[in-house]
Amino acid sequence: MQYLPNILFVIALVAGIGYFIKNIRKVIRNIRLGKDIDRSDNKGERFKNMAMIALGQSKMVRRPIAGILHVVVYLGFIIINLEVLEIIIDGIFGTHRIFAFMGGFYDFLITSFEILALLVLVSVVIFWIRRNVINIRRFKTLKGWPKNDGNIILYFEVVLMTLFLTMNAADLQLQELGADHYIKAGSYPVSQFIAPLFNGMSEGSLILIERGAWWLHILGILVFLNYLYFSKHLHILLAFPNTYYGDLKPQGEFDNLEAVTKEVQLMMDPSADPFAAPAEDESEGEPEKFGASDVMDLNWAQLLNAYTCTECGRCTSECPANQTGKILSPRKIMMDTRDRLKEVGDNIDKNGSFVDDGKQLLNDYITPEELWACTSCNACVEACPVSISPLSIIMDMRRYLVMEQSAAPSDLNNMMSNIENNGAPWPFNQMDRLNWSNE
Repeated sequence: MQYLPNILFVIALVAGIGYFIKNIRKVIRNIRLGKDIDRSDNKGERFKNMAMIALGQSKMVRRPIAGILHVVVYLGFIIINLEVLEIIIDGIFGTHRIFAFMGGFYDFLITSFEILALLVLVSVVIFWIRRNVINIRRFKTLKGWPKNDGNIILYFEVVLMTLFLTMNAADLQLQELGADHYIKAGSYPVSQFIAPLFNGMSEGSLILIERGAWWLHILGILVFLNYLYFSKHLHILLAFPNTYYGDLKPQGEFDNLEAVTKEVQLMMDPSADPFAAPAEDESEGEPEKFGASDVMDLNWAQLLNAYTCTECGRCTSECPANQTGKILSPRKIMMDTRDRLKEVGDNIDKNGSFVDDGKQLLNDYITPEELWACTSCNACVEACPVSISPLSIIMDMRRYLVMEQSAAPSDLNNMMSNIENNGAPWPFNQMDRLNWSNE
């Protein structure tokens, strides 16, 4: 019975981490359903982007209030969870505050953890008010699960920080009582104000509170870890690879399709024989699909984007089409892509491989009206705090509509016909271009 708590702790730890790894492997598999794309160039610039954007939160603080609050919660999440290492060691070996031997440095650590915990609590309350009380449009438009998901993570933070401070407050009281196993260690600038609530309690009651808070805190962290898979807050982990593998090309520069480029080169080459048989390596297999109608047609970086989306709505709030009442929402584009990708992943889990379900991203999730409302101005890409590009998905789906279905809007079809016939977007003969000068 002496080692039962340690055994139970190890079982909980292995189960929690094992389930997390299982789900993360699903995420990686789903991302790999996308087409291959080379993002291995310019490693120095990529590491710089990851350090500045994901770690340094440089794009978050462009909106100071939300940005600073997010930095506080982010730092709290990172730094306070260093304490989890001590909890894990104590849980496995039955020790208590194993790092207390560090003396003054340990006091500094606990002091930092407590101050950060208090700041996180304050920030989370402000975040909750911003999401649920203040009429901020980008939050008000979220309904159902997306809205609840954002609140659930805030409740998680409140519970975890409260348990951390309660655990320390009870521990401080036990240290003052000289309880066995509770050595005097640490400095408690915040929980010392909670400790008086436990005055007059017996040593056994204090141990029950301290151990209860300790167990609930670590179990809560494991639950939080596994909740990430089901939540938009997976960006806590994926923001780092997403910023590293972000597109480094200048904004507004689009990819040229190799097949189309070859056709244009053939048309521009007066010595080329348009009736010549294709090369051996070009004549085999089905021709490549132009654009994207489903998630498997997108590349893996775009699918990583979808999983990384924070649903913050900065992209949509900056979108000129959305601001003028158009149906387009870049945030919805990313959420729809992720929802469809998860649906495809569930299909694979159920059947072993993907079985056609009669659905696709285009029309079942994203409508042509949304796609054609986009002005391709890149405002959404510039606004995203974690280097997501809704525009790249929009353009690939547009490409499918035009090149596979000939389903461009009539105005666009007229423009392309004019370019083909007149060498300009306007319906005037080239010979008449200078007629205005004679008037």
